[in-house]
Amino acid sequence: MSHSRWHLPVPIPVSHPVDTLGFSRLMAQLLYNRGLTEPLQIQSFLTADSSLSANPFLLSDMSQAVARIYQALLSGEDIAVYGDFDVDGITATVLLVQGLSALGGKVIPYIPHRLTEGYGLKIAALENLYHQGVSLVITVDCGISALKEIKRARRMGLDVIITDHHTIPPQMPPAVAAVNPKRTDSNYPFSELAGVGVAFKLLQALFQATGREEQLDELTDLVALGTVADMVPLLGENRYLVKQGLKLINTTPRLGIREVMVQSGLSPGSLSTDRISWVVAPHLNAAGRLAHAMTSYQLLVADCQEEAHQLAIWLEQKNSERQRLTKKFVTKAREQVLAQGILPLLIVKDKDCPVGIAGLVASRLSEEFYRPAIVTKTGEKISRGSCRSIPQFNIIQALTQCSSLLSQFGGHSQAAGFTLLTRNLPSLEQHLSQMADTQLAGVDLRPQLDIDAVVTLLDLGGDTFPMIQKLAPFGYANPEPTFLSHNVEVVD
Repeated sequence: MSHSRWHLPVPIPVSHPVDTLGFSRLMAQLLYNRGLTEPLQIQSFLTADSSLSANPFLLSDMSQAVARIYQALLSGEDIAVYGDFDVDGITATVLLVQGLSALGGKVIPYIPHRLTEGYGLKIAALENLYHQGVSLVITVDCGISALKEIKRARRMGLDVIITDHHTIPPQMPPAVAAVNPKRTDSNYPFSELAGVGVAFKLLQALFQATGREEQLDELTDLVALGTVADMVPLLGENRYLVKQGLKLINTTPRLGIREVMVQSGLSPGSLSTDRISWVVAPHLNAAGRLAHAMTSYQLLVADCQEEAHQLAIWLEQKNSERQRLTKKFVTKAREQVLAQGILPLLIVKDKDCPVGIAGLVASRLSEEFYRPAIVTKTGEKISRGSCRSIPQFNIIQALTQCSSLLSQFGGHSQAAGFTLLTRNLPSLEQHLSQMADTQLAGVDLRPQLDIDAVVTLLDLGGDTFPMIQKLAPFGYANPEPTFLSHNVEVVD
């Protein structure tokens, strides 16, 4: 599509403190570009150690959550961990089930089926868990928007603790506790934890009370996988959690991850955030996209080599199928977009597009055309949409303004999903298109390529590479540096 807009860095102002800290000119510029200018700030970013990990009890409702869980543990109640079918939700489910089991809990996992149940808490699933004897449900990576579902759970006599990181709705559900770093009444210093990060903080609070915090280190691999896969900013506490988790994955990976690496041709010991994003996460996501995410859950908890091996082979096959389907439906969607003309908001409808693929198709369209994109699988009575957006258009805010038309919705500023009655779809499309037309009027709709520094190739020699690696782990909001060299001849 269109060429990127190149955004050149603002040079460091003369006699700025970052220029006096003994870093090379290039390294100083990289730190400055990332908004790191104070010595203490720079030090904590580069060391990415436990000083970035804040007290879990600063999160709103954490004390209530811990008290209710301890009550359940002491009285031998049946606890369900209710997750989500993406990598963040799967890893968070594994983390809490394994963590609570280590504390002596009677815990079962529940991950909804993407195709038959859809995202988030469902009344039928809660009733089913209640009839199985469950008296406490802990959500991970979902629940913050489940107002009517949690009201129904309360009437049943089922207690619910929410742990989530999605956008806070206008009205909070009446749960026993709602632990979410995005709450406006939260004193927690970092609001960008992934769902698995919030689940980890709950476990940290529980383990602190029993002096068993060191056992948490064994679960940081899950936090790294979910945090990187969910594209939350790799800043603040996320840097520490991902760094610790990568260390664990690269030294003593759990059986399932080792088998996925073998199937994917990855070398053990050298897994980076980049390889998680492009190889490991798509494999783990493939189960939930085309079948049931419980297969990926089973892979992550497998303690038998043969079982892990068979599950990894199955996931490899599903991932290949996912790639084939994505390619097919991206081609169809692209044709629809070009036939309609490239509008500020791209809207694609397809009755055959698998629900688990729609988000990937929307993502590809948004990247190629640099527009917010919505891909909806249309049904006779009910339709489901997946949205991906650009920084200039907050998609969850837009959906919130259309909430009266939706049966269910949730997500972030750049990625969201919804379910609605098919008869409401034309109205929704009209409202969202009008918003996009207004908000994106006059915006240069080309992707921006942020260039960190203008360099000569000679500048990149010596210890430049190892110095740059100190900025790792790289990922969303902390990308690998991009350099510009002028008058270079491309030889190969």
